[in-house]
Amino acid sequence: MATGLAAATARRHLLHLPRHRWAYLSSSAATTEGLDGGDGSGGGRVKIFDRGGIEKLIMMDMSADMVRKWQEMENATDDGLETHFVVGDEEYLPMKESSQDTIISCLGLHWTNDLPGAMIQCRLALKPDGLFLAAILGGETLKELRIACTIAQMEREGGISPRMSPLAQVRDAGNLLTRAGFTLPGVDVDRYTVKYNSALELVEHLRAMGETNALFQRNPILKKDTALATAAIYQSMFGLEDGTVPATFQVIYMTGWKEHPSQQKAKRRGSATLSFSDLQKQFGSNQN
Repeated sequence: MATGLAAATARRHLLHLPRHRWAYLSSSAATTEGLDGGDGSGGGRVKIFDRGGIEKLIMMDMSADMVRKWQEMENATDDGLETHFVVGDEEYLPMKESSQDTIISCLGLHWTNDLPGAMIQCRLALKPDGLFLAAILGGETLKELRIACTIAQMEREGGISPRMSPLAQVRDAGNLLTRAGFTLPGVDVDRYTVKYNSALELVEHLRAMGETNALFQRNPILKKDTALATAAIYQSMFGLEDGTVPATFQVIYMTGWKEHPSQQKAKRRGSATLSFSDLQKQFGSNQN
């Protein structure tokens, strides 16, 4: 129980910032209906959607048990927000085309098999000028654990097999938004460092959060001596003075809008009326 509570606390901490950014962006958008793609928490629902003009919320997760849990939380909450619950998969989004003002996915899309396809479906489900906001775990996440596990496997087993799910890099995020057809794409990154007593405690928390290896073709067995070697290498390479070990979580935030005539657009190439040399002559040179 203690591990589960600690894992839930860590996940809520990771969820807080992207949800705060969504609330900030929504202050300039006349949003009335929003979809919260399953992030496995649901705990931040009241804090987010009671601001920013949201009048109707659809909460979706592919786990029927999680949806039932959300419904129980909803029954205990009386905030006047019209909420609907859907069991669905981001890869087969059960939403009508041009039906949502806002779609937010917080730490859930990195589990999809076809991330570009899922984002395209999100764009299709948005109304014109609708907002898409997603937070996914980036490739620098758990870099310490990846390094320690790789070295331990090479030493103990003479080879390596993937122990953690593949994650997108920052350079991929902008390409994903453009490929999905979103306009005004924006990408930024935050890093969190969480301290643990040992690498074994970190693995327990990852299991409690449901963030273990998602690969279907993987070696399901981790030998005991390899696990102990991983913990020892982790401590020796990354251990802090207070005896704890750090774990890095990189969160990539992606924002995009469905195309609308009112949005600003880049002028065509060659339409400029001033050259850089003209600007330099007008404002002078800063060379001293």
